[in-house]
Amino acid sequence: MDWVKAALLTGLLNIFLMNLAPDTFAADYGRGNACRRNDRLNIEDLDVSPDPIVEGTRIRSWKVRVRFDGNRECETEISIREGGDTVAQARRVMIKPGITEIDLRPSESYRFRGREHCFNVQVDLEGSRREVDAARKFCAQQRPAWSMRESRDRSFR
Repeated sequence: MDWVKAALLTGLLNIFLMNLAPDTFAADYGRGNACRRNDRLNIEDLDVSPDPIVEGTRIRSWKVRVRFDGNRECETEISIREGGDTVAQARRVMIKPGITEIDLRPSESYRFRGREHCFNVQVDLEGSRREVDAARKFCAQQRPAWSMRESRDRSFR
């Protein structure tokens, strides 16, 4: 009977300690420094490499510049999407206060073909995927090869 009391007391003590410092235990499992819904994120720039790129050629990488107006680092999952298609994704990305540049590995099957392509960037905020605000649209146009530069240059005129 004493072992039952000891097990019960141990369980209650563990619950008390976990409630006392939830961020410490959550950090051990990768949740304590997660980006939150009220964190202010903004996409400063989105680039593709190579640029320009010939139609049908494999994309080497994507680069996203994120502005975070927080006072701590936060961890998230980030993805670049065109409509319903994920064209690049990275997990366990650390975003620092200020500007963070993030390299994302592209989807193996994605290629520029046929028409204008416009992209948005989404991040995971507390388990909910949300599109991040951006100062402009990020689109690639074909002239004669595909490029993201044209949309970037137009936004500064």
